[in-house]
Amino acid sequence: MTTATSPYRSRRLSVAPMMDWTDRHCRVFHRQITRHTWLYTEMVTTGALVYGDVERHLRYDEVEHPIALQLGGSDPTDLAKSAKLGEQWGYDEINLNCGCPSERVQKGAFGACLMGEPQLVADCVKAMRDAVTIDVTVKHRIGIDYNEEYGFVRDFIGTIADAGCRTFIVHARNAVLKGLSPKENREIPPLRYDVAYQLKREFPELEIIINGGIKTDQEIALHLEHVDGVMLGREAYHNPWVMASWDRLFYGDLEAPMKTRVEVLEAMIPYIAEQLRLYGQHGLKLNSITRHMLGIMTGLPGARAFRQLLSDPKKLAGADPALLLEAAARMPLAA
Repeated sequence: MTTATSPYRSRRLSVAPMMDWTDRHCRVFHRQITRHTWLYTEMVTTGALVYGDVERHLRYDEVEHPIALQLGGSDPTDLAKSAKLGEQWGYDEINLNCGCPSERVQKGAFGACLMGEPQLVADCVKAMRDAVTIDVTVKHRIGIDYNEEYGFVRDFIGTIADAGCRTFIVHARNAVLKGLSPKENREIPPLRYDVAYQLKREFPELEIIINGGIKTDQEIALHLEHVDGVMLGREAYHNPWVMASWDRLFYGDLEAPMKTRVEVLEAMIPYIAEQLRLYGQHGLKLNSITRHMLGIMTGLPGARAFRQLLSDPKKLAGADPALLLEAAARMPLAA
């Protein structure tokens, strides 16, 4: 068992919160590949917790630790209540979303538009910190719309830090609030990693984690020369085997098991069977879990055949978790 002071509990590497992707099944799958990487939930709105089904939104498997709950909201009282629920459920961190640019999120007055109201964010952070004993962190962009002045994000972080926040996850692009889709906001505004580097130089006492467009171990190592941690998003989802080296390479855990891809799939079968037994009558389908695993063979000969079988409606209708191994058997080489 690791402790809060162990290097294995650091946020050196993490997988970004991604709507419709990083659900609890995805996180259990990722945990089969890496023991120490921090995992984040999809964004959960305060309304869903204050007025909705708490158990449905917060349940997870113990294997997922260390795990952070990302909240979306802008009301300090509701955020405090939601953060408290997250702590009661055993989450290791509460993260506030100040980076999502979608218009739906903006209508709720949270996400990236909060960067324009740093004092409100500070009030939210203080309310959450007063309610919980675990870390409260903020994920944000480096600017909104076309304001590329460094002083904007510097002052934003300075104001939030004054409220006690010590960890900032910096998506190194601006968020354009009008005129670009969420997808375009992940691709069109230019990446400016130097801004995150400068933030770390100016705030050496803060934990600065960089996010945006990062894909390889080589890129991760380069960023770690300048900041405290690196968060991967789409690359970790579409090519999850990128995480296979992280425990040893970036956490120094030389005893971390070196599983093969097939062994990861085998490890998921009992979990899938149990989830289908518990929640199949409530609408959970085999594809609800296996869809997160389509990228595990990325880059290998036969990866397309693997994905095709795991996407076959007739095969999926059988609800047999062993379909994972049947798909793996289509690979021409041992995986």
